[in-house]
Amino acid sequence: MPFDDYWYVVAESRELTPVRPLTRRVLDEWLVCFRGEDGAPTVLRDRCLHRNAPLSAGIVRAGLLSCPYHGWCYDGAGRVVAIPSLNGRDLPAHCSLPYPVTEQDGFVYVRVKRDAVAGIMPFPMPHYGEPGWRTLRLQNRFANSVANCVENFIDIPHTAFVHRGLFRSTRGERLAATVRRANGAVQVSYRNERDNLGRYRWFLNPQGHEICHRDSFHVPNVTCVVYEIGARVFIITSQAVPVDDRETLVYTDLTYRFGGWNVLVAPFVRRHGQRIIDQDIEILARQGENIGRYGAQFRDTQADLIHRLVDSLRDAIARGDDPCGLPTVEHEIEFRV
Repeated sequence: MPFDDYWYVVAESRELTPVRPLTRRVLDEWLVCFRGEDGAPTVLRDRCLHRNAPLSAGIVRAGLLSCPYHGWCYDGAGRVVAIPSLNGRDLPAHCSLPYPVTEQDGFVYVRVKRDAVAGIMPFPMPHYGEPGWRTLRLQNRFANSVANCVENFIDIPHTAFVHRGLFRSTRGERLAATVRRANGAVQVSYRNERDNLGRYRWFLNPQGHEICHRDSFHVPNVTCVVYEIGARVFIITSQAVPVDDRETLVYTDLTYRFGGWNVLVAPFVRRHGQRIIDQDIEILARQGENIGRYGAQFRDTQADLIHRLVDSLRDAIARGDDPCGLPTVEHEIEFRV
């Protein structure tokens, strides 16, 4: 079960318009995305069969993608249905085989392996479109691998330094957690967390409730961070899409339930969420540069057990094994932040 068996976000649904194709690279494969005549998304290799021109530089008319070089037209099934130079005569049976595509939760997903393993579905985005919930969607590029991105997204110790004061500050407080690997996921449940939320404490936890904080990783590329504070819930879900070995396109959903505050705080949540992500983009770019110089040679502490378990799942995929077949393990850890 290699990485290309899985579904990856190739676009937000809103990005695919009726007239313009979109280019993306997933697992180092160049793709073109467009909507066919029926409005359903289609993903093809980004090359015209005729002379290898990029189809993404063309246009879409009535659900047909037209090559910018000689005007060859492709329908939603990847079939060549028009060649202007032939004027409709003796049209050859050419077809650019489409990739498997599905649309869910405002995302268009692709599998870059056409004969992929059956039964694998995209990750359901928490509470997307549900009444009483609001989701803000961000899109960012990271100059680092998927493995290092997902490690960062569910790593607490870095927040007191990279996001010092903005989200957390260094207090030396002891955090305890239960870490469990099972069924292709790593689940982390934290304890002893109350008010180290930086400048957001006044809004997120004004009454000093105990915080219910859970982090999780889901193969091969999704992280989910959940904060439940009294009646308020804040969820950060990230889909880390591998562009290649050193670049990752990350779609981040900031999903929350703040009652009557939902609409009013949206600009604030988007702005400060992006600010925190920008800080991670910077530190991960620096890490990526140094990995290029020295290699990925790491030294772990107890807090890094989470990352070792995530790596064990991704290593299983790299070997062609089913990560859900790894034995269930559970550990108790403690560290200070």
